[in-house]
Amino acid sequence: MHRQKFAQPRLVVFIMCLLFSLVLTNGAAVRATGQTGDPDRLRAFQLFNDSKFTEALPLLKKLADANPDDPAVLEKYGFSLLAVTRTVDDQATRQKMIERARVALLRSKQLGNNSNLLQAALEAVASGGGGGKPAFSENKEAERAMYEGEAAYTRGELNQAAAAYAKALKLDPTIYEAALFAGDMYFKLKEWDKAGEWFTKAIGINADRETAYRYWGDALMMGQDKKEESRLKFVEAIVAEPYKRQAWVGLMQWAQRYKVRLGHPRIEPQVSVSPLKDNKMTITVDPKSLEKKDDGTSAWLFYGIARAAWQTEKFAKEFPGEKTYRHSLREEAEALRGVAELVGQQTKEGKVKQLDPALASLLKLQDAGLLEAYILLAHPDDGIARDYEAYR
Repeated sequence: MHRQKFAQPRLVVFIMCLLFSLVLTNGAAVRATGQTGDPDRLRAFQLFNDSKFTEALPLLKKLADANPDDPAVLEKYGFSLLAVTRTVDDQATRQKMIERARVALLRSKQLGNNSNLLQAALEAVASGGGGGKPAFSENKEAERAMYEGEAAYTRGELNQAAAAYAKALKLDPTIYEAALFAGDMYFKLKEWDKAGEWFTKAIGINADRETAYRYWGDALMMGQDKKEESRLKFVEAIVAEPYKRQAWVGLMQWAQRYKVRLGHPRIEPQVSVSPLKDNKMTITVDPKSLEKKDDGTSAWLFYGIARAAWQTEKFAKEFPGEKTYRHSLREEAEALRGVAELVGQQTKEGKVKQLDPALASLLKLQDAGLLEAYILLAHPDDGIARDYEAYR
């Protein structure tokens, strides 16, 4: 896994990333409420869509005060507050602005707004704690250039912002956000190829962060209507960080745009294994799987036996460095693979007349070499998720 000094962005950096995807992920609210004839509203919304958050903020505050039940206004007011905090040096002032943004965003949600961007921003604000100003680099000149870019961006000066981010990256080639933000400026300028070049640079700095893949997918889909190329970028975002909510947003929007139904194969083991206690455990088998003799479901008993073996003794041998048992990728894969192999053998011997659909899906995954990927993406728990980095 790639490592860099600032690979874990603080609250405000995460908010920046959310703001950069603003126009794409919040389109429904923008379209639904931008049709009023109120000139102040039209002006504020246009400034907002042009990324001129500093100029839009006083107008949006006026609108929010006058229209406390308007979810679109409240959302834009909250996001503009978050954007402008990036240029505020005083921590106490910045924290007050973030709190005002939180209140506005929560009210927008209460009024029925449920956009992906709103949800992610609320999650970021709720989990981020204080409003400390983000640090991009230990190189003071590079840091200064990043904040020059931030200031230009909040004024809607996109070319100047892109140039500042490029300068920062030249001064410190490890700043992921410099390449990411420069790419986003070119995205907003509709210079799609340049945007892709900068997203490529961000991925080169850290291939295990999802954001650049997702932004690149947005450019390919929204800007160029490249269906397959954008799908692959959105999938790469998920591969990078599958347990991060935002990583899935791009693929979901892609599915909506191209009317594709997404879903995982439905495979539910017909066996449950109770947690180990006093060196004892219980394997519970669905009686229906034992009643049917010709659909392969009786093989699920092997799943329970295999998992019991891991809990009682195998985990300690296979993971000597871990003091307590946890459900692991290797355990789940071994148990499911054993079921697949047993059913495959029964099918060859003619004992299976009509294969259970879930088992048919399991065999397909096993034959395609996708069993571990299925477990990690479709059925992870906290224990299994800990194995993802090594698998990736």
